[in-house]
Amino acid sequence: MNRKLLLMLSIFMVMALALAACGAQTSPAEEAAETVEEVAETVAEEVEEVADEVEEAVEEAVEEAEEPAEEEAVACCMAMTADCLACAEGVDVAEYCEANPDTAGCEEEAMEEPAEEAMDDHGMAMVAAESCDYGGKILSIEATDDLTVQFNLCKPDPAFLAKVAFTPFGIQPAEYIEETGGTGAILEAPVGTGPYKVGEWVRGDSVIYNRFDEYWGEPAVAETAVLRWNQEGAARLLELQAGTVDQITNVSPDDYEAVESDPNLQLLPYASPNILYIGFTNTFAPFDDVNVRQAIAMGVDRQRIVDNFYAPGSTVASHFTPCSIPNGCAGEEWYEYDPEAAIQMLADAGYADGFETTIYYRDVFRAYLPEPSIVAVDLQSQLAEIGITANVEVMESGAFIDESTSGRLEGIHLLGWGADYPHVTNFLDFHFGADNPQFGDPHPEIYEKLQEASTIADVAAAEPLYVDANNAIKELVPMIPVVNGNAAHAAKADLGGVQQRPFGADYLHLLDNGTDTVVYMQNAEPISLYCADETDGESLRPCQQVVETLYDYELDSGNVRPALATSCEGNEDSTVFVCNLREGVTFHDGSAFDAGDVVASWAAGIDAANPNHTGNTGSFDYYSYLWGGLMNNE
Repeated sequence: MNRKLLLMLSIFMVMALALAACGAQTSPAEEAAETVEEVAETVAEEVEEVADEVEEAVEEAVEEAEEPAEEEAVACCMAMTADCLACAEGVDVAEYCEANPDTAGCEEEAMEEPAEEAMDDHGMAMVAAESCDYGGKILSIEATDDLTVQFNLCKPDPAFLAKVAFTPFGIQPAEYIEETGGTGAILEAPVGTGPYKVGEWVRGDSVIYNRFDEYWGEPAVAETAVLRWNQEGAARLLELQAGTVDQITNVSPDDYEAVESDPNLQLLPYASPNILYIGFTNTFAPFDDVNVRQAIAMGVDRQRIVDNFYAPGSTVASHFTPCSIPNGCAGEEWYEYDPEAAIQMLADAGYADGFETTIYYRDVFRAYLPEPSIVAVDLQSQLAEIGITANVEVMESGAFIDESTSGRLEGIHLLGWGADYPHVTNFLDFHFGADNPQFGDPHPEIYEKLQEASTIADVAAAEPLYVDANNAIKELVPMIPVVNGNAAHAAKADLGGVQQRPFGADYLHLLDNGTDTVVYMQNAEPISLYCADETDGESLRPCQQVVETLYDYELDSGNVRPALATSCEGNEDSTVFVCNLREGVTFHDGSAFDAGDVVASWAAGIDAANPNHTGNTGSFDYYSYLWGGLMNNE
C-alpha cells in the first residue's frame, strides 16, 4: 500500500464525518465544522505515521531480497584449516589468516595473494605443484606484479639461467595460448616478440618471415627472410653456388675443399659440442641383457666411422658428453675396439649364433651424423662381423624422433645430440634422467648421481658424482657414444652479419645481402613451430627467429645475456630466482608483454594438468627432462 492510497482513504473518512454531522441536526454549524477539522487533523497525522511505517517495511524487504545467498546459514567444514575455521567465524580466509597466520592453509593463501592482481588480467598468475614430492625442480612460478616473475625451486639449480635461455622456454601471449589450447594454429603460427614474425609456412617448401617493425631490439636488416630446406648436402651447396640462397647449413665433409677454393663463397666452421650415439631400448630382448650391450660396445670400430665419413677435426667420443663441457669426461673412457672379445661375450650370453635386429635412422644431415644412410650401412656391416644380422630402416624424421625418444623402437637407433647450453646437465640429465624412457627402464645408478650433482655449482665439488655417473653409463651401456663431429656452414662471400655460434641457431635478422630479402637453407623441414614441445634442431631454428626467451646466449659463447628479462637474480642457494621483465615489449599480435604471459607459457609446458598442455606430441621433453619432471603429472 502506498502513500497516495492512504491519503485518499483519509479524505473519504473526513467527508463521511462531515455528512454525519450535517445529518444529525443536533449541533450548531460551528460545532460541526470544528469537529470536522479536528477529526481531519487527527486522521492526517495517523495516515502519515502509517505511511512512514509502510515505507520503512518496504525498504527493509528490498534490502533482504538483495542480500547474497551466502548470508544464509551454511554448513562449514570441520577440519582445522584456514578455510574451515574462517567459515565458522563468518569471515573470509584472508582476514582469518591475517589474525592467525600459523594456521594450516594460511601459507597457501599468502602465496596466492600477490598474484591476484595479475590474475584478473591474464587468467593465470601462478603455476604450482602441490609440493616438491613430485620430484621435479620447480615448485612454482608466480607473477608478483606486471613486470616481475618469481621462480621457486625445490632444489638448487646452478644452470638455471643457461636453461631459461633455451628456445623451448620461449614466451607467447597468454591469450593466444588460451585461444589455441596449446595446439592447432600455434603449431604453425607462433606469436612472439622477435625481430621477425611468421608470414606463411608453405609446407614442403619454405617458411616466410616478415620484419616486425615494433621490435624492441636491433631491427631486422632485411624486410623479408625465407627459410628453405634440403636434406642433401650436395643439393644445398649447388643452390649456394647458383646464388639462389645466401647461406646453407652443414657442408658435407667431401665439399669443404670446394667451398674453400671458391672465391664467391666462405666456409664457416663452428664449434658446437655434439655426440652421435647408438641407442638401445632395454625393454626389448636381447638388449635387456647388459652383456649383449657391452659386447656390441666392444664390437663397433668407431675410429673407422670417423675416418671414413666425418670432417677433419672430428674425434672418437671417449664419453657421452663432449670433453669441452666441464665434467663431461670425468671418469673412465669408453671400451676399446675388441671384436674377438665381443664375439665371446655374445656366446657367453647365449648368442653364439648371433641374432637379428634392425637399425633405425632418419635421413637428416647433422653435424653429429653428416651421412646418415652411409653410416647406417657401415654399422650394419660391422655388426655382421660379430655375428649380428641387422636390417636397415629409414624413418620419417618426426616419427623417428617420437618413436625413438619414447622407447618404442625394438632394435638399434642412430641418433645424436648437439649442445643447447654449456652445462653437463644438457647431455646427461636429459638422456639419463629418471623420467626418460628412450633407453628403456632408467638406471638409478646413473640418475641418482645426476640428481645430486645438478644441485652443486662448484665444478670441482660436483666432479666425483659425475665420475660415478659416467662410470655407471659405461658399465650399463644404455647406448654407445661414437663420435664428436666437426661441422661447418657456408655462405656467399659478401654476406654480412654471418655468425659461427657454438650455442643457439643463427639469427636471420642479422644477415645482410644488400637486398630486402635474405634466403637461408637448412637440412630439413620443421616438425612444428611450437618449440615448447619440440626437440629437433630443424624446428628450434625457425622458432628462434620469432619467439624469445627471458635470457639469450652471446653470439660467440655460451655466456648468457638478458633478453625479455632485464635481470634474473637468484638467492644465495639458487632456489629462488626473481626475474625483472623488460618494459614496453610488444607481441606480434599487438598485445603487451607482461608477467602473465611468462607464467602462461611456462604453465602450458611444465604443468601436465594445465588445459593448454597439448602441443604437437604432448611430451614436452625439454620441460620434463631439464627440470626433473612435469608437475601435477598424475
